[in-house]
Amino acid sequence: MKAVLFHQHGGPEVLEYADFPTPEPGPGEVLVRLRAAALNRVDVLVRRGWPGLNLEMPHINGADGAGEVAALGEGVTGFQVGDRVVINANLGCGKCDFCLAGQDNLCRNWHLLGETVRGTYAQYVALPERQLYKLPPDFDFHTAAAAALVYQTAWHSLITRGNLRPGETVLVVGASGGVNTASIQIAKFAGARVIVVGSNEKKLAVAEAMGADILIDRSKEENWAKAVYRLTDRRGVDVVVDNVGTTYPLSFRAVRKGGRILNVGNTGGPKFEIDNRYIFGKHITLIGSTMSTLKDFREVMDLVTAGKLKPALDKTFPLAEARAAQERLERNEQLGKITLDIP
Repeated sequence: MKAVLFHQHGGPEVLEYADFPTPEPGPGEVLVRLRAAALNRVDVLVRRGWPGLNLEMPHINGADGAGEVAALGEGVTGFQVGDRVVINANLGCGKCDFCLAGQDNLCRNWHLLGETVRGTYAQYVALPERQLYKLPPDFDFHTAAAAALVYQTAWHSLITRGNLRPGETVLVVGASGGVNTASIQIAKFAGARVIVVGSNEKKLAVAEAMGADILIDRSKEENWAKAVYRLTDRRGVDVVVDNVGTTYPLSFRAVRKGGRILNVGNTGGPKFEIDNRYIFGKHITLIGSTMSTLKDFREVMDLVTAGKLKPALDKTFPLAEARAAQERLERNEQLGKITLDIP
């Protein structure tokens, strides 16, 4: 099969479009002929590498993908060859106490597709059948791939962990990233008012198209926490979605007393300084999570395939041009999800 892979960590120049052995589905596994993949920030981080990340080389990026069932391993009963499917990249073992309790994103042997195991920048991938969601016959592969990781992550964070309620006000820090745009839509679906802080007018236009009620351009309003405070009659917001991390000092100011700050990532870097007095002084609850459970994935994909949630799509690149796609992502030029077309 054709795949985009790398033999060593580094810049985008390490990515190669090459031949690689097609995987065989094991017992309980399904071989998927991929037609579309979607990029995530983790693709770039894995390609660069970090201390303690030990991969079997060559490695294949990619958590998100959609395509058709090509072959079935022994014992698979839920799918047939030709079924259209989208992938859940949250890989639980299916056997530990967390997985058996339906908390597979807490799995004791947890993996993320494309991070610690080879992913979707390829024509084929083999996965346990529980990782697949059956798509309607006419549903677009690129839309499905673009939705999978970010919508399950945002749904689990906002709805399952964050307990978002109708009438609450949500602040989303960042206007056009995948999880943030998903968070905007999910918050509006849940009946919340949404304020978005973005870096420029183009990115804020994406947020507005996703349903944001109030837009704050941080290039013009550097102290956006003060603006949020003013817009909420000096109360603050109920929930802050902050996946940057380095923006916590402002998020602490923007959230109301007794409010929640939700986090699923650290795009600003893993280490930063905070003023702990805000946490106990304002009774702030910090809620972290990664990906979602299988139940959450099915629930949110039902909404996506029903057209009630729809990801913002940016540019599509041929698989062979994955390097250019990652470079666009690294430059933060994307206005929605970047996808790859797989021949």
